[in-house]
Amino acid sequence: MRQLIVLGIVGLIAQLIDGSLGMAYGVTSTTLLLAAGTAPAAASAAVHFSELGTSLVSGISHHRFGNVDWRTVGILAGPGFIGAVLGSTFLASLDGEAATPWISGILLALGVYVIWRFLALGGKRPEFKSRPSAGMLVPVGFVGGALDAIGGGGWGPVGTTTLLSSGRLEPRKVIGSIDTSEFVVAVGGSLGFLIALGSQGIEWQIVAALLIGGVIAAPFAAWLVKLLPAKVLAVGAGGIIILTNIRTILLTFGLGASTVWLTLAGLALVWFGLLAHVVRVERVAAKARKVEEAGAEVAVGSCSAAAEPRRANCPSAREAAG
Repeated sequence: MRQLIVLGIVGLIAQLIDGSLGMAYGVTSTTLLLAAGTAPAAASAAVHFSELGTSLVSGISHHRFGNVDWRTVGILAGPGFIGAVLGSTFLASLDGEAATPWISGILLALGVYVIWRFLALGGKRPEFKSRPSAGMLVPVGFVGGALDAIGGGGWGPVGTTTLLSSGRLEPRKVIGSIDTSEFVVAVGGSLGFLIALGSQGIEWQIVAALLIGGVIAAPFAAWLVKLLPAKVLAVGAGGIIILTNIRTILLTFGLGASTVWLTLAGLALVWFGLLAHVVRVERVAAKARKVEEAGAEVAVGSCSAAAEPRRANCPSAREAAG
């Protein structure tokens, strides 16, 4: 019973991160299930079945808050479904113990990818030039769906970070669209696991615990997406993913407990340093935006008090903000 309560809390925390960041539900949940000794295929299957409920509630919540671009969802969903079906059937054919370090390696790479992509954005404000093209969305959907099934997570790390860094869609719509289309990916992954493993291979108690926690968190996460800095959450989630999977890989190679813990302590210090750096960058960027907006208000106010000949040459509020 205690384990199921812990898994429910894991689902809640993972969905809070995923719904407000557009990633990390699958990667976080699968990482912790693998650390608890669950076989890779069973862990990924449980996560995907729980995502049927969490992604549906999350998508509805994001839609109500106006966070969804339905064109992006429509193009991503099909390739994501196909990739998830193929990835889940491939994973189910692998030997569990032999696959665990490889899956942890994929999850580790995804954790590094999440942190790197968000740090690469720095403190600059994204510019939204145009909506993402189908030529970009189709391969992103297929690769994200396949990695999501094989690694138990990957739809968000691939889709959200790619779309955010492209600067073609505002962040809240990137996150809302990725979360909404994830329902179709979860259907594909679940179908593949059901065909490959059968219903007896699914640990339904784990599914239920993750589902309950995730469904509770989903509406709050859709609301939080407008409040929390995405880069802070990205570095936080990526750090947890990296530390947990490094531990699994080091133990697989038979390293001693002291070596493992020293390595984890060193990486944790680097992670805390990155978190502190990102928080500072966010604060500086927020202050710069406030100064910029205050300057724009002053410029527009001066123009409105100017004589008629000068007023015609004055910028609008948006032009003054630059």
